[in-house]
Amino acid sequence: MTSAPNKPASKAAALPALELRKVNKWFGTNHANRDIDLAVQPGTIHGIIGENGAGKSTIMSIVYGFYSADSGEVLVNGTPVTITSPKDALAAGIGMVHQHFKLVDNFTVLENVILGVEGGMKLAAGMARARAELERLEREYGLEVSPDSVVEDLPVGIQQRVEILKALYRGADTLILDEPTGVLTPQEVDELFRILRQLREQGKTIIIITHKLGEVMALTDRVSVMRRGEMVAHRQTAETSKEELAELMVGRKVLLRVAKGPANPGATVLKIDGLNVIDGQGVRRVKDVSLDVRAGEIVGIAGVSGNGQSELLQALSGIMKPASGQILYKGEDIAGDPAKLNARALRKAGVGHVPEDRQREGLVMSFLAAESAILGYHDLPAYNRGILMDRDAIIAETQRYIEKYDVRPTSPTYKSSNFSGGNQQKLVLAREIENDPDLLLIGQPTRGVDIGAIEFIHSRLIEMRDAGKAILVVSTELDEVMSLSDRIVVMFDGHVVGELPASEADERILGLMMAGIDPKKNQAA
Repeated sequence: MTSAPNKPASKAAALPALELRKVNKWFGTNHANRDIDLAVQPGTIHGIIGENGAGKSTIMSIVYGFYSADSGEVLVNGTPVTITSPKDALAAGIGMVHQHFKLVDNFTVLENVILGVEGGMKLAAGMARARAELERLEREYGLEVSPDSVVEDLPVGIQQRVEILKALYRGADTLILDEPTGVLTPQEVDELFRILRQLREQGKTIIIITHKLGEVMALTDRVSVMRRGEMVAHRQTAETSKEELAELMVGRKVLLRVAKGPANPGATVLKIDGLNVIDGQGVRRVKDVSLDVRAGEIVGIAGVSGNGQSELLQALSGIMKPASGQILYKGEDIAGDPAKLNARALRKAGVGHVPEDRQREGLVMSFLAAESAILGYHDLPAYNRGILMDRDAIIAETQRYIEKYDVRPTSPTYKSSNFSGGNQQKLVLAREIENDPDLLLIGQPTRGVDIGAIEFIHSRLIEMRDAGKAILVVSTELDEVMSLSDRIVVMFDGHVVGELPASEADERILGLMMAGIDPKKNQAA
């Protein structure tokens, strides 16, 4: 990720573009926001950071009208406003780009941008005006995207541009972005930062909700820190550090690198040979992939998202059927045996799986946390009394997960959908890790997870490795792959293009390999 010098706040004397005074929000007994004070200066990029469950998304949801504050005041450009819906927020010049995009997949870019503000009964005339305005916005803010492209055909980084265009089209002067880089490749992150800096230069005010300290330091002018529902600090970004921010977020010193000793690999637990996977559209996503994972080591798979890593993980976990090749688990080829290569059979054989998409594949969002915490393991004797499930045992075990993995809120009877993305991730990780698998397949282990939880998750994975477990990690976070792995395999266009010990890897080498380039032929690069 490229960084650029942060622009100093040039309008410090101006009224804040957005100000919060003593804002409180309760959800039942959970005091999610406690007397929040915040002032965001116009024409700046302001970061809001905090652990999962710290209340940062809640406070911005109040600003955007998804929730109503129980007390306190919101001011826009010095004027108190009442915001009870997104329509009110947009009328006040506030737009929001959500972590999970709010787009209609089979609509075009233009149709998505004008949805809800079509411009009257004569749709054709409204579409023509919208097209002209959309083209102006694209030129002015460097947000090039074809208005006639269908959203589902666009890369995720371009879909995010569409969300930004939607907000600008509706007249937003202040843009809130919730975890905007969580699903982006490094290249897409750089492009997003270019766009946000350009928006700032054009006078827009940007608020970023994030947990990624490197991005905060590279992008923002000022940063505010939340912890357990309270605003605990405000800093000029140029006057702080990642270490100070991490300590403010968590309330203690945090190790920003993985602490681990050398691996002691044992027997091969997983061996893949010449594996091919074809998706539902008939496209070969995994192409003649061969690799192995031994007991007592972590093998990381690096690559730009969309180069076959997801399909490989799904094939190994029994979700997708391999077209050809071998998958040997503990020496037995299971690739051609549906009775053994399916999620239930693999789980019983000691294979844990943390999917990349926690909401679609890891949880049932309408289930209680206690129900999601036993998914796939619900038939274990510990959770059953004869023909009935043992609710008390299930809740007690979930409570143990919550306490050990610091899941917030702390109630096993909250719906899974009521937890933040990072806390949902912790629930899935607790379920799979605590069932003590011999092989753990894990996709994007810390996506959307805060710095304190990342430290904890990484330490648990190292503990598993040191206990003789085999771990295969897929991550688009290069820092994570390099610091967590013992060996790194790089995929490009469905192929394995190289493998190297983590001790020999750096961002330049991996970046070239991820682009399909042999680093040995680019020594001068």
